[in-house]
Formats: sequence, C-alpha cells, structure tokens
Amino acid sequence: MNWISNVVRPRIQRVFKKRKDDDTPDNLWRKCPACGEMIFHRDLDAALNVCPHCDHHMRLGTTARLASLFDAGQYQLVPVDGVPLDPLKFRDQKKYPDRLKEARAKTGRDDSVVVAHGPLEDIETVIAIQDFAFMGGSLGMAAGEAIIKGAEVAIEKHAPYVLFTAAGGARMQEGILSLMQMPRTTVAVQMLREAGLPYIVVLTDPTTGGVLASYAMLGDIQYSEPGALIGFSGRRVIEQTIREKLPDDFQKAEFQFDHGMIDGIVHRHKMKETLARTIRLLMHKTKPGARDSSSTLITPRASAGGR
Repeated sequence: MNWISNVVRPRIQRVFKKRKDDDTPDNLWRKCPACGEMIFHRDLDAALNVCPHCDHHMRLGTTARLASLFDAGQYQLVPVDGVPLDPLKFRDQKKYPDRLKEARAKTGRDDSVVVAHGPLEDIETVIAIQDFAFMGGSLGMAAGEAIIKGAEVAIEKHAPYVLFTAAGGARMQEGILSLMQMPRTTVAVQMLREAGLPYIVVLTDPTTGGVLASYAMLGDIQYSEPGALIGFSGRRVIEQTIREKLPDDFQKAEFQFDHGMIDGIVHRHKMKETLARTIRLLMHKTKPGARDSSSTLITPRASAGGR
C-alpha cells in the first residue's frame, strides 16, 4: 500500500476542493435564455431579472416583485384561511401532500398566490402575486381563497386590487374543486366592480389554461410584461386541431396586444409608475404636487420600451 498516494494525497485534494467550492459559489452568474449572455447575479437582481443585453424579461420571484412595487418595499402580507390539504386523496407518481411539501420547501410559501397591501406611490393598494415556482402557479382551492381574500381586503380598505398572474392552469390534483375556483374568483371580481374599485391584471410569463379563462382576463385594465406567453391551449394542440401552421409570435404578449386582447405592454422597470398612473385615473386621484396626468395614461408601445 502506497500511504502517500492512497491517504495523504486524497486528504490534501479534499481540503483544496472544499476551499475552492467555498470561495466560488455556483450561482454568481446567470445565462440569459434569450441571448445567451452571462450576467452577474447582483446586476441581474438590481435589474429585476431583466437582461441588460437584450431586455428579455426572466421570471421574477414573489418577494422581489412585491419589494419593487410598494413604496420603500414596505407592505403587509394578508393571512388566508386554510383549506383541506388533500380532499380527493389524489395520487399519481407521488401523493399530493408530498408534492405540496416539496413545493413549500422550495418556495417557502404555503401556496401559489400571495396577497399583500401597502402604499404604491402613496396609494393604499392590494396586490396579489401568482408564483409559477409553486407547482406551476396552478389554481387550486388555496389559490382561489387567496384571490378572493385579496378582493375582500380591497373592498374593506376601499383600495384598488392589482393581480399579477403566472400559471399553467388549474391544479389537476384537486379536480372539480380546482375548477370551481374559476366561478368563485369571477364573483370576487364582480364584488369589486359593485364597490366601484379598480381591478387591474398584469399578465406575466406564462399565463395559460383555466386561469386565463377566468380572473386573468376580467381586469378593468389588462397589462402584460414583454414577451409573456398568454394563451388557453398549447401551440401544438391548436396546430393539430386547426391543421394550420401558426405565426412564430403566436400567443406572445406582442401578438395579443396587436389583436386587442390586452391594453398595453409594460416594461418591468416602468410597472410601478404605470400602475400608479392607471390607479389615479380610475380613482380620480391626482399625484400630490403635480398636475393631472390622466390625459397621458396609456402609451403601450412607449411603456414597453419601444416593443
């Protein structure tokens, strides 16, 4: 037995490997999926996950999005009543409770929708964020309950309600109980309208399925981030059904805007000011110390950075 080769050298290699791993984390750089450029993680965080090279909008986490919208990043989370954990005792490759545990451990959240309220340019606003990282942002009983709770809080505070959507559709593990959230959330939107409060929807990448077929398309104003995928069925399913080749930009935000499905495409860096200006117009408010700017509200192409 060669003591130096078999004992000493492996120990020295482990020491240097450990130091190297400690000193050089794996997540210092991120590759843009659109242009392929490498971006330093701090620069990407400061840019709210927008590529500084090609302006591609990557997905943004719930915490970062809320901090970018509320004044000084100050807001209060809205507690949501619990729902049955596994009402159908559903199991595919895994038990449904096990999938929920994994998603909660990954995101640190109870479910796909988070609701918060706070000042948005000095206007008390209720904002709900649908997080695609939690089981594809799927709509289940807990998500539906959160959206309805957000509407109730908005009515209680006489505040506008802004909803950021990102979902692959309804949550199959909850079956018909998931689908029932579509009419329930529609009733919540009607409650806002009866109270005379704005309901603004911002569609982010991707927004599809039953979410698009319900509360995601019921806003008084429909905005979208650039390049977001917006559609009910998948591209391949549609092409197979109609037996035709679809345009390359089909179901992208720009395509939907050109065909009148959304009101504007808003760059993420201009989202806060655009929402504030929209809310002031809809609620007949004027920005303190400034003249009424309602006549210059919607300039979709300019807001999208020329897209």
